[in-house]
Amino acid sequence: MSDIAILGAGAFGTALAIALSHHGNRVTLWARDPEAVRTMNAERCNARRLPGAAFPSNLVVTADLPAALASARTVLLTVPMQSLAGLLAQAHPAEGSALVACCKGVDLASGLGPTGVIAAACPGAIPAVLTGPSFASDIGHLLPTALTLACADAEAGPALQHQLSTPVLRLYLSRDMAGAELGGALKNVVALAAGITMGAGFGESARAAIITRGFAEMLRFAETTAADPDTLRGLSGLGDLTLTATSEKSRNYRAGLALGRGEPLPEGMTIEGVATAQAVERLAAKRNVPMPLTAMVAAVTRGEVSVPEAAAALLARPLKAE
Repeated sequence: MSDIAILGAGAFGTALAIALSHHGNRVTLWARDPEAVRTMNAERCNARRLPGAAFPSNLVVTADLPAALASARTVLLTVPMQSLAGLLAQAHPAEGSALVACCKGVDLASGLGPTGVIAAACPGAIPAVLTGPSFASDIGHLLPTALTLACADAEAGPALQHQLSTPVLRLYLSRDMAGAELGGALKNVVALAAGITMGAGFGESARAAIITRGFAEMLRFAETTAADPDTLRGLSGLGDLTLTATSEKSRNYRAGLALGRGEPLPEGMTIEGVATAQAVERLAAKRNVPMPLTAMVAAVTRGEVSVPEAAAALLARPLKAE
């Protein structure tokens, strides 16, 4: 048995807490809202975020952040990407703790990915990334799921892989944290574009083209970073892209559908692809990396161009070889 803290009681954090505590770990799930904690402890489920998934007896829910971190040396960070820096400014994990980022995106304020934010806020911690094709409902209901666990530490990585794997949650280990987090961030932008395509009625053939050309942009951007492009061809890139750019369970895909239909973005929903598109557009411009699809998603989500105008601009680009 091991002690694991999970900071963030959204659907994904709750799902991981259930899956890992079912496997015999002592898990503490931290939520910011004390009233939500009281409700979860009384009902032994998170009915609002993950209905129908019961809490095992060894899962503790608390709003006390120091208490959640007190005995845990493995901490999973499941808050939205744009909230990560603020959370780490409040949290004080023990020196040498493994901080596993489960959020996907690029921090708008710093331009850093999750492990960069962790390194800046907690230099004594061991950063890692848990990412890949997964929906919270599948993990929380103990359905088979495969993810990438990326950790550059040669000793901590295998230990985390064994600690966080279960009979139905299979983790593949990588040392390429940059590639793993980049795939998880960029696929959300392409999922938005795929949803916009379907919402606008452009059809499945157009969606297939968007996914393919979007993946080409992901690889092109990766080549300008420390990431290994081959990492993006695995679970954390292509695998995650395949899932989130084709399923209405994906928040980013659903948001894209709404935009394509001319509807406002859903209220109260975390849509990481919106902020990621803005951040990556700026970074790509600085590095002189052509990312027309990302730029169009950024422009559409800012309200600068309409969906028909964005489509016309992409189709009018010069013809080129694949």
